[in-house]
Amino acid sequence: MAEIKIGILKEGKLPPDKRVPLTPLQCKELISQYPNLDVVVQKSSIRCFDNEEYSKLGIKLVDDLSDCDVLFGVKEVIISELLNDKTYFYFSHTIKGQPYNRALLQTMIKKGISMVDYETLTHNNGSRIIGFGRYAGVVGCYNGFLAFGKRSKRFSLKPAYLCCNRQELDKELQNVDLPPVKIIVSGNGRVGQGALEIINQLQIRKVTKEEFVSQNFNEPVYVHLDFYDYNERIDGSEFSNKDFFSSPELFQSCFMNYASFADIFIAGHYYAKGSPYLFTRKDAKSSDFKIRTIADISCDIDGPIASTLRPSTITDPIYGYNPQTESEDDFDKDNVITVMAVDNLPCELPKDASEDFGDALVKYVFPALLVNDSENVIARATICKNGDLTDSYHYLRDFVNDDD
Repeated sequence: MAEIKIGILKEGKLPPDKRVPLTPLQCKELISQYPNLDVVVQKSSIRCFDNEEYSKLGIKLVDDLSDCDVLFGVKEVIISELLNDKTYFYFSHTIKGQPYNRALLQTMIKKGISMVDYETLTHNNGSRIIGFGRYAGVVGCYNGFLAFGKRSKRFSLKPAYLCCNRQELDKELQNVDLPPVKIIVSGNGRVGQGALEIINQLQIRKVTKEEFVSQNFNEPVYVHLDFYDYNERIDGSEFSNKDFFSSPELFQSCFMNYASFADIFIAGHYYAKGSPYLFTRKDAKSSDFKIRTIADISCDIDGPIASTLRPSTITDPIYGYNPQTESEDDFDKDNVITVMAVDNLPCELPKDASEDFGDALVKYVFPALLVNDSENVIARATICKNGDLTDSYHYLRDFVNDDD
């Protein structure tokens, strides 16, 4: 097999992202596993793994990646730095026709680039192969308890971004001191499962939906909800997953059935456009709405979670939502909802998030890239190639051709 040279891109998008697609050890493992593979790393001063950590393991550091065949990054590549006729892997944020990245996709097509988007790498059953969702859930849930601690003044946690790794973050959890609160955790994907890692580490007791709404407890408890738990058919007939995904307009939210009994909401669900909002601004005004701390990991602005007015930042992760004025307020007021809505949560634990991400790349993507793509893993995820959109992404044609 002909030699293939892979380059790890330095991240150029602002604000700086410290994550990497492959750690130094993962690069070394790949070279050992595939004798025809050469890996080089573009020098960078902002990575969570510094240049020396790569060079110590024999990974060559370079400034110029123009002799590489395939280039791996994390965030969007600066348009002026795109190289003709290369294969790129990164999060392009173009598959939904995002206007702010129209020029990026247009340029990749013009330059004959093969663009493989991490977001579109899937198994045959349609489930995503790779992503940073697990650590979005881990950090988002942790930040939710940080927010509750600040609101209640019962305990304080070191911000996740100041923890050097997951181990230190886990140690910080020993400071959590919860009263007998009721917690909702939504979502059953990577994000939701990541959130549950924190919940389970805190040894919070899980209860059934029926117990959650009918019983009082002398300890903190949580209920885990999926989309079929907080949505119902408007006509009262039996819930159908198939109908929900094909005709969401036939459904309405029943989230208030749980919001009337909950204190904390860890939102790790995926929201599909057109689905019912979990709760509206009107719902939040109701005296029945009891939730006062929300960690909105999904962070859909002015959408399914009415209190999420804007994304918050890593260094200032909390703000207050006043349901009566429908505006921001001091987060620790009794009648205000404390909101955590950081939209780049995995960046708070970049080393751990990168290791988790790279493991999936090594396990699932590199065999398809370097040995045999018999299941069309790479083919399915390729947005453009040879100067045109691929068949699966022809729906972006008008988007690409629109220069307005």
